[in-house]
Amino acid sequence: MKIYHNTQCSKSNCALELIKENGITPQIVDYLKNTPSKEELIKLLSMLDMKPFDIVRKNEAVFQKNYFGKTFTDEQWLDILLLHPELIERPIVVKNGKAVIARPAERLLELL
Repeated sequence: MKIYHNTQCSKSNCALELIKENGITPQIVDYLKNTPSKEELIKLLSMLDMKPFDIVRKNEAVFQKNYFGKTFTDEQWLDILLLHPELIERPIVVKNGKAVIARPAERLLELL
């Protein structure tokens, strides 16, 4: 199991705790420091069955200031997410080729 994690996020910390409570030691990816490659992000989106805009955190200041109300292609959103990884919704948890955005953390139960 792999979790794309932000240590400063209570929802992400809650999901990580739930994983550990279930006896799993996940691979933890601090995606703000180790941003996924474009290929990895495309693969995650495929596992989530989502488009890039679907995982954009729309309340973040950088989104509100630079991107709110503007239209971009999927390819452009991928580039924006790679440029501003803080815009990637969190936490994303992956297991056996399936992924969920664990908000709320109980969504993890789909993978456990």
